[in-house]
Amino acid sequence: MAANVSDDRLLYFAISISLQGRGKTLFRGCGLHLIFASFMLVHRDLAHLPHFRNAVVTIGTFDGVHAGHRKIIEQLKSEAEKVHGETVIITFHPHPRKVVREGQLAVPILTTLPEKITLLQSLGIDHLVVIPFDAAFSNQGAEEYIQHFLWEKFHPHTVIIGYDHKFGKGRCGDYHLLEKYGKQLGFEVKEIPEHVLNEVIISSTRIREALLKSDVAAANKFLSYTYFFEGLVVMGNQLGRTIGYPTANLEIADKEKLIPGNGVYAVEAEVVRNGHVSDVSSVVSDLGTNLPLTTPHSLKGMMNIGVRPTVDGTKRTIEVNLFDFDKDIYGQTLRVFIKHYIRGEVKFSGLDALKAQLAADKQQALKLLNSEE
Repeated sequence: MAANVSDDRLLYFAISISLQGRGKTLFRGCGLHLIFASFMLVHRDLAHLPHFRNAVVTIGTFDGVHAGHRKIIEQLKSEAEKVHGETVIITFHPHPRKVVREGQLAVPILTTLPEKITLLQSLGIDHLVVIPFDAAFSNQGAEEYIQHFLWEKFHPHTVIIGYDHKFGKGRCGDYHLLEKYGKQLGFEVKEIPEHVLNEVIISSTRIREALLKSDVAAANKFLSYTYFFEGLVVMGNQLGRTIGYPTANLEIADKEKLIPGNGVYAVEAEVVRNGHVSDVSSVVSDLGTNLPLTTPHSLKGMMNIGVRPTVDGTKRTIEVNLFDFDKDIYGQTLRVFIKHYIRGEVKFSGLDALKAQLAADKQQALKLLNSEE
């Protein structure tokens, strides 16, 4: 094991995420603490990579780590098992699109790098190598990329890529060039089937479109887990507190993260401290034992995304009302799992009408969330 392995291996060894399968629950509850029998090593320094054992490598951004990606990962793990090798995923940060197409409107991302690491960890990958993608890296010639990057750094046993995979400056490198060098250097090249690649592309597009339209049911189906994001709890105008619905106002650190369309959602949330899910019982120990906890680490609630037209708001905000929870969590990070869409954003005649609707929203949210238990 390399001495210079990122501390992410510890950060993501035991972490709480929600993974909802198609029609079945893979891990019950959004707050299940996943303890992995083995843990993924995250490498960020190309100068200090370990010696990989029969490395079976694939390359990609894996944004969303959705159901389509998981078929590629299944192929990766299957090939590694055949040769008693290690699975290695090479990914890039920032997204290559941001560097290569500088100045163009960025496509919002489904997963930040920490979220991507968390999700890949849960799938049993041995190594994740995060490449700092910059102009120098993007300007490598295709042959230089193969010889000095892929071969010298990884010495792969097998490289698994799509038939249409392009690499190197001007995207001159392709599957056939990699296959040619594989024969010379001594590694195999295996193709990701076209239908799987098409599913990845279609799924990514559909997930983004669904989330922007507030169709979280469709998005979560394509993802095969519950979509989530994290935000820092900041001070708001505290209007919700005056009408009996205090909210945690969230500031999203990564501005490229895709936030769903405006509206009201049923959610589950967890307080995250230093990258780890906090034991909510320590936060709420003095509130009694009747809190609606789905696990020791999660709280039920509802979330509003929008401009708050009833109070003539103009700035888009994200506000989460955690049910029967009124503790100070300013300055802490809240991880929010978006379970169900309830309704669109509406301008009410006044605060009384808003308060009445919030009561109905809470009942609907509890009904939806409780139906999953």
